[in-house]
Amino acid sequence: MNLVIFGASGSIGRPLTAQALAAGHTVTTFSRTDTPIEPDARHLAGNVLDPAHVKRAVEGQDAVLIVLGNGTRGNLRGPATANIIAAMQAKGVRRLVCQSTLGAGDSYGALNFYWKYIMFGLLLRPVLADHNVQEGHVRASGLDWTILRPAAFTDGPMTGTYSRDFAPGTKGLSLKIARADVAHCLLALLDQPQSHGKAIAVSN
Repeated sequence: MNLVIFGASGSIGRPLTAQALAAGHTVTTFSRTDTPIEPDARHLAGNVLDPAHVKRAVEGQDAVLIVLGNGTRGNLRGPATANIIAAMQAKGVRRLVCQSTLGAGDSYGALNFYWKYIMFGLLLRPVLADHNVQEGHVRASGLDWTILRPAAFTDGPMTGTYSRDFAPGTKGLSLKIARADVAHCLLALLDQPQSHGKAIAVSN
């Protein structure tokens, strides 16, 4: 499958790129930096807010993966995702898998006290708002979309074992997941048409 990864230089984008290549996909990486992410991937440096840059990256792709990060500022994911969706609609690319966060939308009840009231309640309030805007654009896109809502990231190895699509209040979850497992789950969702139109939570 021909894939383009937006946010490929980030902490999810790098393992996602490596895993996608290992799985035999043809990968285009898109990021602000000129430095290639992986030697076997086609790399495009550009501004995700520039429609011309994004259209060039989307053209000829079978699917788009969005794993954008923006630190604690929370003012990029929404407008960037709207721009990517517009490019997909213009180029006739339908499959979209977008990484959001656990706590966005109706998954807020799955968070513990710390994440509800300290992190997203105070420190990362703009980030959660940005993800909610992003998810709104995805839901309204008319594309074959899936949203993945991972719990807090860790640096552990890929296990391929995690809880997916759990309900708020589910007991026994760590509310953490390795970045490599997030990448693994994103790739797995590409070929799962039953995930179209769904927002899926994932955690260890």
